[in-house]
Amino acid sequence: MSNKIHRFNSTDVKVSDKKPLYQGFFKTTEYTFTHKLFNGGWSDPIRREVFERGHAVAVLPYDPDTGEFVLIEQFRIGAVETSDKPWLIEIVAGIIDEGETPETVCYREAQEEAGIALTNLTRATSYLASPGGTTERIDIFVARTDSTTAHGVHGLDSESEDICVHRVAESDALEWLKNGHIDNAASIIALQWFFMNKQELLESWPTQ
Repeated sequence: MSNKIHRFNSTDVKVSDKKPLYQGFFKTTEYTFTHKLFNGGWSDPIRREVFERGHAVAVLPYDPDTGEFVLIEQFRIGAVETSDKPWLIEIVAGIIDEGETPETVCYREAQEEAGIALTNLTRATSYLASPGGTTERIDIFVARTDSTTAHGVHGLDSESEDICVHRVAESDALEWLKNGHIDNAASIIALQWFFMNKQELLESWPTQ
């Protein structure tokens, strides 16, 4: 077994064709490509259908004064086949539209989905959602908020959103991570990052 890291990059892939397959709420593209092989040479041409929905941000709002997160709950069609409860506990998230910055989307989505304002927006990490089949990359942020302002049902009628807002104590969120009650990637990654970096994060936020 070799521990050598192969330093391939985007120049080691040749995309010969991109064919649109479907354009609706999301879109699908067929890629034809070759890539360099670990043992040398190039692969035969490969065709793959790729789901393309753009890139997104997700933000975990936290109130250090109450020790609470602001989390949201909404129905997800993708969870129907694998979950007894397809209403998921999530963090605020949204697609980055053309001309927007990730930070701008965080502020907009926090207002649209939870009715809250954010301060001290802090970038945590970035990850590829499922690179075997989609181009989507998600940027994760953590931000300060006043959790006492979080309540009610929110969302845009134009996007058929029906979003319930929850104030969740740190201890409850940690338990939900452990028992699988929170089971979507962005929320798990954001909460794990928070608990690993809490002290440093809060020290970087100015006192209010």
